[in-house]
Amino acid sequence: MTQISREACRKLDAADPLAPFREEFLLPEGIVYLDGNSLGALPRATPGRVADVVEREWGRDLIASWNKAGWWDKPRTLGAKVAPLVGAAADEVVVGDGTSANIFKALVAAVRLNPGRRVLLGEAGNFPTDLYVTQGAAELTGTEERRVPAEPAALEEALAAGDVAVVLLSHVDYRTGELRDMAALTELAHRHGALIVWDLCHSAGAVPVELSACGADFAVGCTYKYLNGGPGAPAFSYVARRHHETARQPISGWHGHARPFDFTGDYEPAAGASRFLSGSQPLVADAALEASLDLWNRVDLAQVREKSLALTELFIGITAPGGTGPGGLRLVTPIEPERRGSQVALSHPDGYPIVQALIARGVVGDFRAPDVLRFGFTPLYLGYEEVFDAATALVEVVESGEWRDPRFAEREQVT
Repeated sequence: MTQISREACRKLDAADPLAPFREEFLLPEGIVYLDGNSLGALPRATPGRVADVVEREWGRDLIASWNKAGWWDKPRTLGAKVAPLVGAAADEVVVGDGTSANIFKALVAAVRLNPGRRVLLGEAGNFPTDLYVTQGAAELTGTEERRVPAEPAALEEALAAGDVAVVLLSHVDYRTGELRDMAALTELAHRHGALIVWDLCHSAGAVPVELSACGADFAVGCTYKYLNGGPGAPAFSYVARRHHETARQPISGWHGHARPFDFTGDYEPAAGASRFLSGSQPLVADAALEASLDLWNRVDLAQVREKSLALTELFIGITAPGGTGPGGLRLVTPIEPERRGSQVALSHPDGYPIVQALIARGVVGDFRAPDVLRFGFTPLYLGYEEVFDAATALVEVVESGEWRDPRFAEREQVT
């Protein structure tokens, strides 16, 4: 990889077709924000949209807004806005509940669709939510949880046993930023008689996703990272159309009923992905998400991916050219562009204080135990010159040893 100059980066910013989107976000002055893979920045339209829901829809129109403002249908209208971002049809996606609950629903539904098989297969080192929820789903369904590395050879060996009901994989690894081959791994699972659930938390809004074209069965994703829905924003569920008539999820709440306002005593699942809904929606949070999705539906995703790869290439070229950098920095993210999400992860034994020292300089990344410095690249509001400055600052922090200041070793609750 070759480094480029700040002046060259400035020229790239001037020619960037996504540059105008920067003005649609509210970002503090003097901050280079490389943590959008944990919490996306605030869209400029969000405060007004939330205020309108609170003051007009709730404050003035009160309960009439369930009909007048379309509150009841928000899970489906928002799902239809998420759908093109993940390569799905509008009726295959609903928004509601959180990531953990939605993974649980998808896993149990997949087990029920694949009777006679007793293993829930997950990836070793996956995000803890995925691991913990899989444990709970296995306990509930009387199946066995099993973990293997998310590598084709290890997955094939596990699947060849013939007892795997469902596989849960992350499309982009939260720690390393590695992008998995969704089409190939979905085909592998299906070839061995297993269903597959994809976790899209680190890929929706960051990399191309083609759920329908890849033949995925189920998928779940959060909306507060690259999709900028705000802290605690509701998650989404994808249910392939071929499963709409037969999938049964375990949290059979009122909002997932076929005729909720008949108020019958027995559950009957709704048609389509709506059967994966459970309880009332967080409508104030929905408003924040909708403001962001309206922005996202004006975005060319191919341009997002092209810029994402260019930004990550630039950062790697300065901090860890060839895979290693100053002071013991080591590249963890795959160096091959096709295997890289919109994230760069570096390892260092003193990663935590290095990140804290970098934040003190106004460059915001995060740390993941035991030794990973993690930087997310959000093409809608991040520029080339900013990335150049952030990467240069990281090199300076490591080489100068300023991270050794004792204040940077003090651990906060959230890292």
